[in-house]
Amino acid sequence: NFMITLDGLQEQLLALVVKKERPDLEEQKMELIEQQNGFKLKLKELEDELLYRLASSQGDILADVSLIEGLERAKVTSNDINAKAVVAQQTEAEIAQSRKVYVPVAARGALTYFLIDQMWCLDHMYRFSMTNMVASFCKGMDAADTVMTEAEKADNKRAAKGKSEVLEEGEKDELEVRVARLVNTACYECVAYVSQGLFERHKLIFICQLCFRILAHAGTLQPEFFDFLLRAPVETGSDNPLSEWMDDRSWATVQALKQFELYERLPDELVGSAKRFREWYELDRPEESPLPGDWKKLSAFQTLLIIRALRPDRMTEALTIFARDMMGQKYVTSKAFDLVKSFEDANSATPVFFILSPGVNPVRDTERLAKTYKVGIEHGNFGLVSLGQGQEPVAEKVVQAGYMGGSWAFLQNIHLTPKWTGSWLDKRCDDLSAAHPDFRLFLSAEPAKLPVNLLQVCVKLTNEPPEGLKPNLLKNLAPFTDDFFDASAKPGELKSIVFGLSLFHAVILERKKFGPQGWNRNYPFNTGDLSSCAQVAMNYLESNPKIPWDDLKYIFGEIMYGGHVTDFFDRILVSTYLDAYMKDDILEGADIYPGFPSPPNALSTKDIREVLEATMPQESPIAFGLHPNAEIGFRMKQAETIFLNIRELQPRSGGGSGGMSALDKAKAALDDMVEKMPEAPDMLEVLEKLEERTPFVNVFLQEIERLGVLQEEILASLAELDLGLRGDLQMSERMESLQAALAEDRVPDTWTAKAYPSKRTLGTWFLNLLERNRQLSDWTVDTTLPKVTWLSGLFNPQS
Repeated sequence: NFMITLDGLQEQLLALVVKKERPDLEEQKMELIEQQNGFKLKLKELEDELLYRLASSQGDILADVSLIEGLERAKVTSNDINAKAVVAQQTEAEIAQSRKVYVPVAARGALTYFLIDQMWCLDHMYRFSMTNMVASFCKGMDAADTVMTEAEKADNKRAAKGKSEVLEEGEKDELEVRVARLVNTACYECVAYVSQGLFERHKLIFICQLCFRILAHAGTLQPEFFDFLLRAPVETGSDNPLSEWMDDRSWATVQALKQFELYERLPDELVGSAKRFREWYELDRPEESPLPGDWKKLSAFQTLLIIRALRPDRMTEALTIFARDMMGQKYVTSKAFDLVKSFEDANSATPVFFILSPGVNPVRDTERLAKTYKVGIEHGNFGLVSLGQGQEPVAEKVVQAGYMGGSWAFLQNIHLTPKWTGSWLDKRCDDLSAAHPDFRLFLSAEPAKLPVNLLQVCVKLTNEPPEGLKPNLLKNLAPFTDDFFDASAKPGELKSIVFGLSLFHAVILERKKFGPQGWNRNYPFNTGDLSSCAQVAMNYLESNPKIPWDDLKYIFGEIMYGGHVTDFFDRILVSTYLDAYMKDDILEGADIYPGFPSPPNALSTKDIREVLEATMPQESPIAFGLHPNAEIGFRMKQAETIFLNIRELQPRSGGGSGGMSALDKAKAALDDMVEKMPEAPDMLEVLEKLEERTPFVNVFLQEIERLGVLQEEILASLAELDLGLRGDLQMSERMESLQAALAEDRVPDTWTAKAYPSKRTLGTWFLNLLERNRQLSDWTVDTTLPKVTWLSGLFNPQS
């Protein structure tokens, strides 16, 4: 799977697009290429013939009639070829002009592939081959035909005649619509193919990075704005006049944002229009409301920078809205695991690879799929092997039998046999072209360092719970069909109970993201718990005239789900949720939480899902019974993780399109820190001032000593790097690591080793260091016991 340039891949994809949309053009182009190659061969033959005659000629050349005639023929042929070459060049230019309209389709495909090829930076499992990507690209172009308008069909029919006249205005519009449709369907098919193998936490990152690359390719993404969005630098030195409602970090970020001409009035307007900005700032969902004043006129991307500065906790939702508005709702809607649809991309040479998650068993789904193809263990054409010690020969036998005879093979947990997987299995999957057409190979493994080639050749699938309460609820309801409910004597009551169980399952899964506020411990709840509880509910409804709520709540909360729960307070939480959901009110359409009534149980399962899609309110902590501020912590962490991962996907070399290079960023950070770094308190001077060594004094002396060691390391390494950047010293590996860390806004490892524990970015870490230095410096003025001590500003707060 060799790497090619963006332009080279774009040209290859363009040939595929034109071959599908205008086969006449592609055929004409190939004929021209063959014709021109023929001209070159003919001229070479004439040249060789003349050279041979001249070399073998005897006597006077002018008297050699055959030679003169040969020269005349060569001249006539050469003139004829040159005339045809001129016509061919004109035709080639016309073909190129006609092909040019399809360039956006090929450009989008090339951009998408080069992003896909970089996704391994986030996880080793994200390896995708160009062959599979091109197949998805072609599949996406075919999908455009299913939604073609009559005008587009007529346009294609006209184009097939091979005419090269200039298009009329109406025809241009139709062709532009067709090209836009091709761009959309081809891009979405590639995105969907990749997304089915991504973990939930990386799907939004993938879509956002695709949006940013599309903007950059179009020349509308300003590099300095993009860099600010990723890093959110701060600028200290000015007091926060809005401290009553805005935190100091946001104000410092606004001060850094005003370096751009577009935002230079923002700090003053925040103060001047404080009331309006405060109303926007304190909204639960400010990203959905326009900014105050003229700031609402900013573009969607430019608005992201203000949200990044003022409400960083809402960046995940803001990015989702940005991607939705730019690409479409389907790009940001998490699709449920669908093995039947994903299986369409597999064939005898392309295995299916399940990336395992806790509580997921892909064997059951595969066996269910196999039954539709009359494949199974009972038919003798389905081999299932769970890898482990001594199972390698059994697995080889099953794979070889399927390879030759056309049966299916499923190898579980291939990460447990890394040596065998990296040798025999990798070689086998590398050459499946001669396999029986009916052969299908399924593999499963936990995320691990598996062979790159093995990962590339497979269709990768993940089956994690989707992010968000609504997607989780819809996924939980999906397995329950009308047939399941019709089998019960009380289908209406069963639907309400299953709905309550599905919501309960979604809530307890989504509570994990709140950290310690959600659960005291992590528990492996899975869909098996949900399906078992639904079956228990059906059985109890059959044998009881009334719904036995107490019995059901005990079985669900103490046995099925409660069997996972070990913490006393977590068991109380489970029981509390079940008390809220498992009661008669759920049968009557009562509100589950404010603004969300339970759907009528007389509806079909399809109608229930449609009602939920249309009426379920947007997720908020209130849906979990938590305070609205409960999500701020995890939202902040989630946003920082997203931007950190997007930074990982950026090119490491110099910045293009007017942006600062990595070297410039490192040099700017170096100069800024050297300028702002204060002197560490002098230990000898402090000791001379002391009258007695109290425990508090000893703590501060230890802190001063540790701070001095850290500042000495920082200044020494920065001075060394400065000499290296100026060319006075040869750059060492240590200096290059420091330069990379400064450019990427990371705290260098050599500093972390001598510093206090912290997960801050370099900019905020350095500001924090200055504040720690200030506290110690203030104490050294009179060395008396201070009225207030910033405990978390000490290296060792426990002391």
